[in-house]
Amino acid sequence: MNRNLWLLAICQGLFLTNNVTFIAINGLVGLSIAPRGWMATLPVMGYVVGGALTTGLVARTQQRFGRRGSFQIGLAVALGSALLCAFAAVSKNFWLLCLATVVAGYYNANAGLYRFAAAELAAPAWREKAVSLVMAGGLIGAVAGPNLAAATREVFAVPFAGAYIALAAVALLSMLVMRFIDFPATLTRQQAMGGRPLSEIIRQPVFIVAAAAGALGYGVMNLLMAATPIAMQICSLPFSDAALVLEWHVIGMFAPGFFTGHLIRRFGALPVMGVGLALNLGCIAVALSGVELQHFLVALCLLGVGWNFLFTGSTTLSLTAYTAEERDRAQGALNFCVFATLALTSFASGVLVTTQGWQLLNYGSLVPVVLTGAALLWLAQTRRRAAAAAAAGA
Repeated sequence: MNRNLWLLAICQGLFLTNNVTFIAINGLVGLSIAPRGWMATLPVMGYVVGGALTTGLVARTQQRFGRRGSFQIGLAVALGSALLCAFAAVSKNFWLLCLATVVAGYYNANAGLYRFAAAELAAPAWREKAVSLVMAGGLIGAVAGPNLAAATREVFAVPFAGAYIALAAVALLSMLVMRFIDFPATLTRQQAMGGRPLSEIIRQPVFIVAAAAGALGYGVMNLLMAATPIAMQICSLPFSDAALVLEWHVIGMFAPGFFTGHLIRRFGALPVMGVGLALNLGCIAVALSGVELQHFLVALCLLGVGWNFLFTGSTTLSLTAYTAEERDRAQGALNFCVFATLALTSFASGVLVTTQGWQLLNYGSLVPVVLTGAALLWLAQTRRRAAAAAAAGA
């Protein structure tokens, strides 16, 4: 584990500081200025819609400017969009806030490639641990995000305007750290155009399951996490409690990163992802048992750990589905699946929690959990049949 990996882990933590703060405040700011209550999470949705819409552009900038150049462009967008969000909050312009979060989606899609870049900074035999370590950097965001939102809530007369200003400073800090990371040489245009077409890559069972598990696992997490601050406010719990729940949720998301790579290396990606799925079911069971602080806290912690196992496992699984020449288009397709699912769940979370309630939202989250479980079983059976056929042929 080298210096570059640790620096990238810090950038991951600063990225998650941005994400967690956005999740903690965008729905509440939206609720205070939206024309209709059900529109409250549209700014949350805008962030991931922007990510989905720009995955192709991010792939091209990665190819054109390399890892560090493209990541710095993403951070510049993060800086500008945070300032635009602050202006929208101060001017109480809901649609400008939505536009600003869509623009910020470029940063979301760009920084979403940090986990793949981690695998390139380590020897092939240690890729699982490299991915896991960089994702563990999200612990910075787990602590900094909710506390940043709480500490800057009343800095200005307009609630949370100060949080957006603080996120601009976070982007500047990340740009500084990124300058000191040495990434491998960028592939030439001719090399990057080599390999199989995307249509062939995405038809592989391993790619299908990696994309489905990553997208659906992230979707369940986002469905419940985005709605939590609003659900807790509806239940008359103070924002300080919501900040605490989000903090421990994100700790659950990234603290396992220090050992998830070891588990995947020892037991394989599919068993670890299966445990993540079981933890998601535990989260839903706890969430349905009550609406006190402890219910939200335990449920969101379980949700965070379950997400870590599923997402780290799916990322590791996906590394076997493409070559270095196919990297940009394959990773772009994986990220598009994630962000498209996040866009849908961000919108659905706001609509369901404000119109149908917290319980129905949790029952609805069982659908993607079941679909993910079916995908994992299908890949396991496909691999067993392939192994049996190979053994018979030998």
